[in-house]
Amino acid sequence: VAAKRKQGGPAARERPQKRAKRAPSAPEPDGGAGPERAGPEEYSVPPPVSQGKWKNKERVLIFSSRGINFRTRHLMQDLRTLMPHSKADTKMDRKDQLSVINEVCEMKNCNKCIFFEAKKKQDLYMWLSNTPQGPSAKFLVQNVHTLAELKMTGNCLRGSRPLLSFDPTFDKEPHYALLKELFIQIFSTPQYHPKSQPFVDHVFTFTITDERIWFRNYQIIEEDASLVEIGPRFVLNLIKIFEGSFGGPTLYENPHYQSPNMHRRLIRLSVAAKLREKQQVKEAQQIKKKGSKMLMEEDPTEVVFETPAEEKPVEIQLVKPESKPIVKDKKKLRKIQRKKQKKLFRTE
Repeated sequence: VAAKRKQGGPAARERPQKRAKRAPSAPEPDGGAGPERAGPEEYSVPPPVSQGKWKNKERVLIFSSRGINFRTRHLMQDLRTLMPHSKADTKMDRKDQLSVINEVCEMKNCNKCIFFEAKKKQDLYMWLSNTPQGPSAKFLVQNVHTLAELKMTGNCLRGSRPLLSFDPTFDKEPHYALLKELFIQIFSTPQYHPKSQPFVDHVFTFTITDERIWFRNYQIIEEDASLVEIGPRFVLNLIKIFEGSFGGPTLYENPHYQSPNMHRRLIRLSVAAKLREKQQVKEAQQIKKKGSKMLMEEDPTEVVFETPAEEKPVEIQLVKPESKPIVKDKKKLRKIQRKKQKKLFRTE
């Protein structure tokens, strides 16, 4: 072994330089098939799809509090799937204050946040915030339908960039204009994001109807540019807009908002009023039945066709009538009657 090292000299100790692997489709410069050429079993990693420089490094943290139901969990997972620039985190404890979320976003290196807050295991609230400066908005989430539940015919590429379509009302009022900018920064995928694809094949629509914001997701069909719904879908009822992140001075409060507790209370009161009305109607009918009836005056024509009964003479019986024997058996009773008849016949 030592002789071989001496024969090789110092040049043998030098390691050959590593050559970068090339794609199998790229031709070899020397054109020869030698040991340097990659075999059929070797695969090279393709270059990333996004070739540009990632400048807008928006990251959205999507997580929730404890106590959410399965529908909210699936909705949260659907948003993470549709937004490649999102990050996940463990559920937050109910006892923790909302200001802790700013620290969580800082640790996760996120500057936007979507937080789902569950109350009473039936009410769902959504926070959209620009951390840590603000502003932030709180919504009541209603009519939630997840991606797997709807079973729509539409489909889109995973990680593709969406188009955002807004109702014209967003440009007319200032609080809607603020929400529009917040939606654009949160839901739009940054250009040249490493996990995104350079395709635009679906649309996020935000429509204002009945003082609520309706969210829909549609696929763009290339043939005729028609839209087919993918999902998920939900309705956002605005509660308040705050100046800070998860708190601070109130910039706007929705006058048309009605809390779920008040809504349930009004439903109970309306049902109780209907039952009370039915009970009052029943009591009024019973009083009418039991009430004194109007007595009509005597009609003189009622006695016209009445005939007086014949008067019979009054007979006074001086002898005590014979007591009849109480016999349960009818045959014995007949025998006793026959014996009496025979006695009477003999005496005569």
